[in-house]
Amino acid sequence: MSVFTRSRKSTVLGGLALIGASALVLAGCTGGGDAGGDEPAESAAPGEELSLKIGTALPQTGNLAFLGPPEEAGVAYAQSVINDYAETTGLDVDVVWGDSGDLDNKAYETEVPRVLAEDVSAIIGAASSGVSLQFIDQVVGEGVIQFSPANTSDQFTTYEDNGLYFRTAPSDVLQGEVHGNFVAEEGHQTLGMIVLNDAYGTGLAKYIQEAFEAAGGEVVAQPTYNQGDTSFDAQISEVLAADPDAITVISFDEAKTILPALIGAGWDPNNLYLVDGNMASYEADFPAGLLEGAKGTYPGPTPQQVQDFIDGLDAFVEESGDAALTDYTYAPESYDATILLALAALAAQSTDPADIADKLIEVSGGSGDGEKCETYEACADIILAGNVADYDGVSSPVTFNEVGDPTEGFINIYQYGADNTFAPYEG
Repeated sequence: MSVFTRSRKSTVLGGLALIGASALVLAGCTGGGDAGGDEPAESAAPGEELSLKIGTALPQTGNLAFLGPPEEAGVAYAQSVINDYAETTGLDVDVVWGDSGDLDNKAYETEVPRVLAEDVSAIIGAASSGVSLQFIDQVVGEGVIQFSPANTSDQFTTYEDNGLYFRTAPSDVLQGEVHGNFVAEEGHQTLGMIVLNDAYGTGLAKYIQEAFEAAGGEVVAQPTYNQGDTSFDAQISEVLAADPDAITVISFDEAKTILPALIGAGWDPNNLYLVDGNMASYEADFPAGLLEGAKGTYPGPTPQQVQDFIDGLDAFVEESGDAALTDYTYAPESYDATILLALAALAAQSTDPADIADKLIEVSGGSGDGEKCETYEACADIILAGNVADYDGVSSPVTFNEVGDPTEGFINIYQYGADNTFAPYEG
C-alpha cells in the first residue's frame, strides 16, 4: 500500500509511503561535526590509501535479535562493495562486530566499550532507540560517530550529540502519521494500544494517537508494559475492556506472547495492527492462520522494491557461508549507513570522525548541490573527480538535514497471510 506526501499530512493510497523533505518540522540540535575525539585519525591527500574502521552495536541477542542477521548482513555486504573498489579509491573498510543486546540483558554495557577500544571512527547501531539512548553519550563523548540504521524515536532529532549522530531510518513522527491515518481510513473510530514503555514505544504511540485523533478517531485505552515483563494479561484485559474497534500492539519480541493471548481472548486479527518493532515472520512460532488479516507498518522499502539489492545480498550471504536470510528488515538501511560513512571519509580524505561527520550531509544530498548517483562506485568516481556526490540509497534517497535525520523515506504497509508471514498490502 502506498503513500506519497510532501506535506505534514499523509494520505494512504496503496502500500508504500514516500515521505518528502517538508513532512517534518525539525527542531535543531547540533549539525554535523562540531566536535572531535582525542584519538589521532588517519588523513590523506586525494588518491592516497585510507583505512576506515567501523564498529557495530547491533542485536545479536535480546528481544530484537531477529533484526541482527539482516542488519549485519547489510553492513558486511556494503563492506565487500567498498573493499572491492579499494584499488580505485584507496579506501578500505574494516568492521569490528559487536552486540547491542537489549535493555534487559544490557550487552551494550560491555560491548560498546570493547568496540570503542578498537579506535573505530563510527559505530553502526543500535537497532532499538531505547538501547541507543543508553550509550549515545558514551560514543559521541569519545568523539565517535553513532549511526543507526533503525532508530526511529523523535528524541534523537533534538539530542545534544555534538553533531555525531545520524540515522537512515525515518523518525516515528512519520510512521505514526501513516499508521494512525491508515487505521482511521480502514473505518475504525476507536483504537486501543498495548505499548512498550520505552523511548520507542511511547514515542510511536504518541504520534499514532495524534494522527488517529486528527482523523476523527479516539484512543480509548493505552496500557504499557516494561521490557522484561513476561505476562501481559493485565494489559490485554484493560484494552479489551475498552471495547475498541481496532488494537495496535507496539512491542518487540514480546509480540510472540501478546499476539496469541490477545487473539485467544477473542480478538479478530483483521482488526489488529503491528509496527516495525514486531513486524516479523511468525510461521515457525504460531499455528497457521493465527495472524491472517492482521496489518502493520514499518519504515523501509519492500523486498519487491529493492529486489536487485536483495538478490545481491542473498548471493553475498551464500558465498560467505552464512545462514540464508529469512527477513530483510533494515538491511537496506544498514547497507546505506556503511556506504555513506565510506563516501564521507573519501570526500574528507580522512578517517577522523569529525571530518567524516562534516561530509555526511553533503554526500547524502543534504547540501543540495551534488551530482546524483545510486551506487558506491558511481559516487566514489564523482568524488575522485573533485566533484560533490549525492548518494541516493537503497533504503531511500536519505538526504540528511542539519541534525542527521533523513528527510525522505518509505513507510510500508503489510498484511499477514495464512502462513503468518506478511506481504505488501494491496488494499
